[in-house]
Amino acid sequence: MDSEERAPSKEELKARRFIIGDPLPTTRLEGELLPKRVALPIFASDALSSVAYAPQEIIIILLMGGLSFLAFTPWIAACVVLLMIVVVASYRQLIKAYPSGGGDYEVARKNIGEWAGVTVASALLVDYVMTVAVSVAAGVDNIISALPFLDPWRVWLAVFFVVILAAMNLRGVREAGIAFAIPTYFFAGSVVFMIVTGLVRTFLGDAPVAESSQYAVDAHSVAQSALILLLLRSFASGCSALTGVEAIANGVPAFRKPKIKNARTTLLLLGAIAISLFAGLITLAVISGVRYAEDACDLIGFANCETTPQLSLMAQVAGATFGPGSFMFFVVQASTALVLLLAANTAFNGFPLLGSVLAHDGYAPKALETRGDRLIYSNGVIALGLVAIGILAVFQANLNQLIQLYILGVFTSFTLGQSGMVRHWLRLLKTKPENQGAIRRSLTINFVGAVFTGTVLIVVTVTKFTHGAYLVFIAMPILYFLMIGVNRYYRDVAAEVAVDSDVEFDKTSDHAIVLVGKMQKPVLKALDFAIAIKHDSLEAVHVSIDEPSTVQLEFDWIRNNIHVPLHIIRSPYRDLTWPLIEHIRAHRKEHGSEIVNVYLPQYIVGHWWEHLLHNHKSRRMRSRLMMEKGVTITLVPWLLDSTDLIYGRRSRPVPGQSRRGEPIRPHARIHETRSSDVPNGPGDKK
Repeated sequence: MDSEERAPSKEELKARRFIIGDPLPTTRLEGELLPKRVALPIFASDALSSVAYAPQEIIIILLMGGLSFLAFTPWIAACVVLLMIVVVASYRQLIKAYPSGGGDYEVARKNIGEWAGVTVASALLVDYVMTVAVSVAAGVDNIISALPFLDPWRVWLAVFFVVILAAMNLRGVREAGIAFAIPTYFFAGSVVFMIVTGLVRTFLGDAPVAESSQYAVDAHSVAQSALILLLLRSFASGCSALTGVEAIANGVPAFRKPKIKNARTTLLLLGAIAISLFAGLITLAVISGVRYAEDACDLIGFANCETTPQLSLMAQVAGATFGPGSFMFFVVQASTALVLLLAANTAFNGFPLLGSVLAHDGYAPKALETRGDRLIYSNGVIALGLVAIGILAVFQANLNQLIQLYILGVFTSFTLGQSGMVRHWLRLLKTKPENQGAIRRSLTINFVGAVFTGTVLIVVTVTKFTHGAYLVFIAMPILYFLMIGVNRYYRDVAAEVAVDSDVEFDKTSDHAIVLVGKMQKPVLKALDFAIAIKHDSLEAVHVSIDEPSTVQLEFDWIRNNIHVPLHIIRSPYRDLTWPLIEHIRAHRKEHGSEIVNVYLPQYIVGHWWEHLLHNHKSRRMRSRLMMEKGVTITLVPWLLDSTDLIYGRRSRPVPGQSRRGEPIRPHARIHETRSSDVPNGPGDKK
């Protein structure tokens, strides 16, 4: 009997090392933790990049009512800024109380209940996936604004960037942070320079003017009763600027010590920079008269509105400030595209960390809790990348469609997380601690945060539901019940395997069976192993499906002077497994509690195509034998010549090619099973 497994080739190992780097020992974990200057671009890239499209979303919605609705832009922007201040202050309290990395999930689960924690987890998982999809789509959108001829390849560009981001993150948190720090700081610096330049020009009487300012707007009919709804929808779209704030609370374990202080300081810096950039861009958009609509045909002035893409708000403001096609225009566009693409990096850090916490608590597969070669939760990185690519492909990387699925999840987690913090502080006050004043201040901040984010959640739900957000309402319950199901499964398995007073292991002897197909070296090696273990009894078993082959095997068995008993089991229906299982059951029935150890020879191959050239009967047999009580399986590997490729020596080539390296010499390989090791008499177990 033989099966085969493929060992990774030297080329594959080299490729793996090239992509993700050399493995890091666990002792290097502390060195992979992040200082504030590196943590800021890693965890803030999502929040900072949101300012590149949040102002655009506000203006898009307002212009549905006509140019006069642009007068509401500063007021809506002010509400968004106020909300950002409240959320940043609230999360600083959360980091102080729950620094373990669970964030809103941990707070909600411990203070409200399991249903709240799992709801937050499902919301955050959806939001992280959408963060990658929206950020990459927005980045591609800005690239196409500068280079319109790339529009037909929009989806392929998006998929390519997701793959690059995943590969960078597989190299480790610290390496990814260093690689992404420069573009993030470059973006912030270029936007600040653009804002200052635009404001100075305005102060000097030379205000920047956007190209689209001359366009009229074909406004949709807005009834008096719909005015409030339009304003609320504009505010809800602008709230996308808050996405990413929660990532620092979920990523506290990634910071260097003192973790809490460093995380709180980084969050404060994030809030200050994001608010400044958002307010500055809104101001320049209003000054320059940017016009932007969901459909180019809504802007009267396009010569061919069906095929002419609209420039992003960032591109219009940069063109108005520095001149379209100028060097600084392309600098701003390049930095914006980069940071929008890198904003997905926030999710690539948050998703695996949250996945590891969920796996530890039993709500996600344990594979998400395993650190890879580079000390990061690589399975979470890969899972996020694959799901994000699927979303981008389904929605054709269309930012206007994807943005409608965004922020609903994050505001669900905001609301439940802040509500959980309120209960946390109330419980703490009941213990009458000495620092009641500080606790009351924290309670007030989180209460205001819960009210604000809860209100926004209602607004977002109402205004975005019919525009695609209903898909999130479908995805979140599915994830919720999946996580509950995984948790119940792990709980039942833990109860099933727990040691109790009824556990008894009374096996007193063991019997070995070596499966024999043909007289070959792997079979002799398996016999050698079985003999060396010194089992209480030993037999070789051959399941006969071809009589001539069986006769030949019996002849070879005698000719090679092998005195281990060979038991022949006839299988008239050519099935290899059930006759063997019946033989084992009959043996165990006769010998009671005896353990039966089955030895299976197994080929180890070095090339993918060799899988096609070997049968898989042994693998199927192994799967069935594992279902039998009292049966253990020992795999005895036999390395074929092709596996020498792993060690840099010769290998078996693709059929038709000449053999590489030196020809095989008869004495090149040490005989795996020496003739002296084969028993020389009945019952001999040398």
